[in-house]
Amino acid sequence: MTGRRRTFRTFLHPSSRPGRATALTAGAVALCASLTAGCGVIPGATGGSGGDPVKVMTWAPQDTDATNKPGMPAMALAYAKWINTHGGINGRKLQVLTCNDHNDSVGAAKCARYAADENVVAVVGSYSQFTDSYSAPLEGAGIPYIGGYGVTNDEFTGQMSYPVNGGQPALLAGLGKALAGACGNIALVRPDSIAGDELPVLLDSGLKAGGHVKAGDQLAEEDATEYGDRADQALRYATKDVTRKGCVVPALGDRTDTFMDSFRRERESFPSVRLATVLGSVDQTVINATGGASGPYEGAYITGWYPPASDSRWDPMKKVINEEAFGDTRIDPADAGVQTTWIAYTVLKAVLDRIGAGEVTADSVRRTLDDGLRVSTGGLTPTLHWTYSSTLASVGFPRMVNADVTLQVVQDGRLVAARRGVGGLDGTTDMTRTLENADVQ
Repeated sequence: MTGRRRTFRTFLHPSSRPGRATALTAGAVALCASLTAGCGVIPGATGGSGGDPVKVMTWAPQDTDATNKPGMPAMALAYAKWINTHGGINGRKLQVLTCNDHNDSVGAAKCARYAADENVVAVVGSYSQFTDSYSAPLEGAGIPYIGGYGVTNDEFTGQMSYPVNGGQPALLAGLGKALAGACGNIALVRPDSIAGDELPVLLDSGLKAGGHVKAGDQLAEEDATEYGDRADQALRYATKDVTRKGCVVPALGDRTDTFMDSFRRERESFPSVRLATVLGSVDQTVINATGGASGPYEGAYITGWYPPASDSRWDPMKKVINEEAFGDTRIDPADAGVQTTWIAYTVLKAVLDRIGAGEVTADSVRRTLDDGLRVSTGGLTPTLHWTYSSTLASVGFPRMVNADVTLQVVQDGRLVAARRGVGGLDGTTDMTRTLENADVQ
C-alpha cells in the first residue's frame, strides 16, 4: 500500500452487552486501582512443577457505551483454568492477566504498560482499536501480540504482531466476491472519513473478481443519530434495476444498528432487497439483540473469518467452555472475539510446546514464532506460519498470513454456513489473490 497510512478502526466494532465483571484477586484490584484500568488474574495460577508460571495477558473493552468484548478475556481465563486442570504445559501453569482498555487510547496505553511491568511473555487473543497507544510499550518490552482481532491495519504491519485472521480487508473482498453473482445493483453505505475511503476499494476488488461492476458508494456521517436519508438513498440505488434483486451493504461499525433502525422503516416502501455485511459490523450478539429470526438481519449474507459456531471443528473450544465456564454469559461460542481468543491461545500452546523445558520469555516466544513454527488450528484456519514478509506485503499487509473468509447467512436467527457462492460447498475461500489485485492507494 502506498500513500498515507489508514486504519480500519472505525468499522470493526461489534457492540455487545457487557456481562458480569471478572472476579479479581485483592492484589490485582489494588494494581488496577493504581492503573485505573480494569484487570484481573486467574486465581491459583501461581506456580507449577516445571517452574514459574507462564504469564500472559488478554485485553478487551468492557462496560463501555460502544464496543464491548467481555467474552475475550473470559475465554482466556477459561482456557487457562482448563490447561492448569490438565497439568499445565510442560509442567508449567498458565497465568492469565486481563485488562479493560475501556475503548480509549489512555486505557490501551495503560494496559500495555501493565503488560510490560508484569513481564508477560505475550499479549494473546485481544481487542483494541488503539494500536498507536499500545504498540510502543509492547515493542519497547519486546512483547509479541498474538492473535489480535484484526481491528486495525497496523496489526498486519508490525513485526511483533502475529495475526490469525485477515481482518477487514479479507472480509470486504470476500463479501464482494460473494455478492457478484447474487446481486443486481449494490449500495455500500460507509463512513465519510479517510479510513472509510478504503472500504469501496476492498469491496470492489471482490466484485471485480466476480465479474460485477463497482458498488454504489454511499457516504454517511460517522456520528449520526439516524440515517433515514441514507437508507432511502441506498434503497433507491439498489432497486434501480428491476430485473435483479439489489443488495444493500451497511459497513458502519458501531453505527450499523442505528442505520438498521432507519433502514427497517424505509425498506417497506421499496421492492425487496438482500442485506449483506461483514462480521464486525454485525455478529451473533447483534442478531440476537435485534430480534433474531424476526429481526432485520434474517436472510442477510455475512462474511466471517472462521467456520460458523455449529461446525464440529469448534467442539474442543465448546468442551473447554462447558468444563470451565458453564453458565458464563460473557462467553458466546458464536462470537468472533471468543473464537479469535481460542485460536490465539492455540498458537500460544504450540509455541510453548516447541520451547519445551527451555526458558519461556517474551524473547523466546517471539524467536519461536519467527523460526519457522507452523501451527495447526484443527481446520479453523489454514496452517499459520509467520514470515518476515507475506505475499500481501505489496498492498501493505506484510503480516497477513490468513486471508480466508467464510460466507455465512442468517437463517432462523443464527449464523450458518452458506452452501452456495464464495468458496464452494465448504463456504471458505482464500482472498489472497483478490487482495493482491486491489487498487489500494
